Amino acid sequence: MAEKKRDMSVSEAGRKGGEATAATHGREFYEEIGHKGGEAGGKKGGQRVRELIEESKRREDES
Repeated sequence: MAEKKRDMSVSEAGRKGGEATAATHGREFYEEIGHKGGEAGGKKGGQRVRELIEESKRREDES
């Protein structure tokens, strides 16, 4: 009899995909994409996060 496959949780799928990527690409791959993310996303995204935090703090002070 064939075994019934069970659904995979999101965290299980992420872990499995991460392990497969690590086995295929290695540590240097993660260092490179991390560096690229810091260059591209760090400026615009980081600035937006700072703005949202400041706005939240102002609203807390007002209440």
